[in-house]
Amino acid sequence: MISLLVRTSFVAIAIGAPAAYAQDVAEPIIFVTGKGLDQTKSDPAYGSVEIDRIRLTSEASGRIENILADVAGFQQFRRSDSRSANPSAQGATLRALGGNASSRTLILLDGVPQADPFFGYIPFSAIAPERLSSVRVTRGGGNGAFGAGAVAGTIELNSAGRDDLANASLSAFYGSDNASELSAGLTTDLGSGFVSLSGRWDRGDGFFTAPAATRQSTDVRAAYDSWSTGLRAVAPLADGVEMQFRGLLFQDNRTLRFAGADSSSEGQDASIRIVSQGRWQIDALAYVQARNFTNVVISATSLRKTLDQRNTPSTGLGGKIEVRPPVGSDHPLRIGADVRLAEGELFEDAYSQVTGLVTARRNAGGNTATFGVFAENDWNLGALTLTGGLRADRWTISNGFFAERSANGTVIRDDNFADRTNWETSARVGALFAPRDGVALRAAAYTGFRLPTLNELYRPFTVFPVATRANAALAVEQLRGVEAGVDLRPANGISFGATLFYNRLNDAIANITIGPNLRQRGNVDAVVAKGLELTGEAIFGAVALSGSYAYSDSKVRASGSAAALNGLSPAQSPRHAANATLRWTPNAGAIFSATARYVGAQFEDDLESNILPSALTFDGFAQVPITRQAALTARVENVFDKAVVTRKVDSSIDLGTPRIVWIGLKFTMK
Repeated sequence: MISLLVRTSFVAIAIGAPAAYAQDVAEPIIFVTGKGLDQTKSDPAYGSVEIDRIRLTSEASGRIENILADVAGFQQFRRSDSRSANPSAQGATLRALGGNASSRTLILLDGVPQADPFFGYIPFSAIAPERLSSVRVTRGGGNGAFGAGAVAGTIELNSAGRDDLANASLSAFYGSDNASELSAGLTTDLGSGFVSLSGRWDRGDGFFTAPAATRQSTDVRAAYDSWSTGLRAVAPLADGVEMQFRGLLFQDNRTLRFAGADSSSEGQDASIRIVSQGRWQIDALAYVQARNFTNVVISATSLRKTLDQRNTPSTGLGGKIEVRPPVGSDHPLRIGADVRLAEGELFEDAYSQVTGLVTARRNAGGNTATFGVFAENDWNLGALTLTGGLRADRWTISNGFFAERSANGTVIRDDNFADRTNWETSARVGALFAPRDGVALRAAAYTGFRLPTLNELYRPFTVFPVATRANAALAVEQLRGVEAGVDLRPANGISFGATLFYNRLNDAIANITIGPNLRQRGNVDAVVAKGLELTGEAIFGAVALSGSYAYSDSKVRASGSAAALNGLSPAQSPRHAANATLRWTPNAGAIFSATARYVGAQFEDDLESNILPSALTFDGFAQVPITRQAALTARVENVFDKAVVTRKVDSSIDLGTPRIVWIGLKFTMK
């Protein structure tokens, strides 16, 4: 994979080199943007929230998952970020359609899905906010032209362009608990294009996740050590046509609560994208992802290793092409196709917590694939814009197996699961009515689907003392949703949006309790979420105030063996979430901001046996230039040291990030 990254980067440089020579001998100069195709006029019909680069680079934690929490309703399975959560629990969702740790929200970086091919979690520690220019979050909206998996919405991460990137940048921070954060970047023009190389290293001794009152001498800090490096090259191919290459290497190591309870994740990603902004607009991309994950489970009673998930290699391959033919501005048309392939397997060893010897060795895995075609058409009728789209996807789950042998090689299980394949059709329609400037009414209806991940199908896991079984017979999740909203801009710099929604996720996958400390993944009849989302922003010169609120009334509909869940709330699904950020930028390079976040109470488990209390936290950020190239920066997470409960099983409790104070320097050279 590394050799692929190197070879592909040389291709980008080779393509850009003739353009550099051409500037001396020919005109006109061709410029590149490093972006994809522009939004269509109908995209606002589905409602979205934008996060700008200033916010991306002024977050107290410096972590993308906490920035995404600016959009009320965004959540991971647990309240921990990528310093103290198990990586496999870092799925992303919106609108309280949670219930397990896989992503129900499709997260794209320059059009490439970021979910792990095996688990479905997002490698947040590898996505450095300083490498991005903006984020757009669309809650709901179905699959549309984005591909399968967007049952709770779509988050589009856009890489920083040349105007966003300094020729050289360096930042270094030191924080509480012996934490450090170091990032650097080099960017240079390459003819009419550019090449950017960046790296980031985060480490810390971590904090105790166990409350002080129940902490044992055997508890250790949640230490973390992660790094990533990225290469991005953008080069012109012709007037209005450019090629974009992106490569990423990352590794993330964490220790969770007990000595030896170590987890790791790593990846090598590469993608090529060609964008044409001519009469025939085209966006074509191809990508490859190689990932791995390890995890050791330590018994809380014997403090011995009980499970070593020593190797979980997976590979993701995919591509997409979207074409917008020149059919006229009143009826823009989008047509295209996309494909995603995933394969992976796990290798794990079970240990006796009495003797410490291996009792069983397990190997499981399989393949999933989706191939889809889509078309979407708009009708621009003055103040009214109508849009409609249709997708057809052929999905396959194949080569599934689970094998278990005793320590002496005796076969305990040797299961091979039947291949499955089927078609799914998805549609979305929307309307946007703008009777005058500053007023827009919108409505939309949509369907979508999500394929079970290899993790959900084949990998059992344990978060001591609760064990969860896999289920190779899981059905596909299917979304049905409607929403209506209004967007207002009563004055320059002031905006407000409100959305009412109703989403029903049929055959939702949940971790269903089947015995004491025992759960199994299964499909419930549905998860029904309905609620209200509010967003607002007010800019008064150098001062900006923004905020959002989400009310999500989410309930499980279940029958048969899962009937006990009927009418209950999905696990890890708060009813209320809100945040607000006040920012002051008195002059160039100076930023002062404060952020408040509230998350309502939520249940730990499907039976509502344990409740995680609500939490209100405050963060602070201050950056003061000391020269034209250098700035002194201070950051404070959880200013008032609020105890945020992230896990509760009876008396066993884990806490999230305490107060952390950072001080650092940033250097930039244009």
